[in-house]
Amino acid sequence: MPWLELSLTIRSEQQPRVEEALDDLGALSVTLQDADAETPDEQAIFEPGVGELPLWPTITLNALFDAGTDRRGLSEALGELLPWLEPDQMLYRDVADEDWERAWMDQFKPMSFGRRLWIYPWNIEPPTDDDSVVVRLDPGLAFGSGTHPTTALCLEWLDGQDLTGKTLIDYGCGSGILAIAALKLGAASTIGVDNDPQALIASADNAERNDVAERLALFLPEDLILEAAPAHPAPAALAHPCASPAEVFIANILAGPLGELAPTFAAAAKPGAPFAISGILKGQEEELLQRYAEWFDELRVDTREDWVRISGKRR
Repeated sequence: MPWLELSLTIRSEQQPRVEEALDDLGALSVTLQDADAETPDEQAIFEPGVGELPLWPTITLNALFDAGTDRRGLSEALGELLPWLEPDQMLYRDVADEDWERAWMDQFKPMSFGRRLWIYPWNIEPPTDDDSVVVRLDPGLAFGSGTHPTTALCLEWLDGQDLTGKTLIDYGCGSGILAIAALKLGAASTIGVDNDPQALIASADNAERNDVAERLALFLPEDLILEAAPAHPAPAALAHPCASPAEVFIANILAGPLGELAPTFAAAAKPGAPFAISGILKGQEEELLQRYAEWFDELRVDTREDWVRISGKRR
């Protein structure tokens, strides 16, 4: 069925009241975007911290209503609830119905990373007659699907590591793509950490789809406690919120948190453990190289498009 979309351009401080008014008037969904998107004033907002909701100075709210909604009546009702709202701040348009998940799945094609690692959407059957290592994802749950340069950099790095029988921590696991890929590449067990509970749900779902759920433990950052433990704990032990430092460490988040969490990451990696971090824009790597040199050796930088991966070994 078609929909009626109402777009409102407002200031960030007006957002809570406007969203409340739209909800009261029966909006089926409300999305936010930068009103200056695709202009020189566009501002990028990446993954926020826990409890944070950063917004652009000027916002466009897009609200969906049933196609039969009376536009004039809706405008009058908004005028009563939001007396300061001007007519030129409101824009209506008809939106055709679309199967959004199908549209995404049509765009999400098998992708190769390194020598043998492949990421496949769940709706496409991979070949069974070669030595490819295949991770299958549900695009509807994929916070990370391999399409972003930072994810690609991390997947290629994993493909180049000897992970056989090793433990790995994936900090900022998102869809679980890196932790699951590590298990498919031979890791004995992995831990995924993310500050978004929905990401942990997505990771668990994708682990089930790849038949590796019993070897992947998932934690919010505040729930993971690192302490000394046997070099190769049994997978069942990972269900307890205490874990030993990993033999391989990877984190794909952002430069700011990467800098802040460097001591935590050092504690999470065993001596000699290979590590990789990404989510770094070109120009941000020098500060991180200096920061990580306190705990890690053999540091190197690899790039893809405007993004950087730093890798090395725990001292």
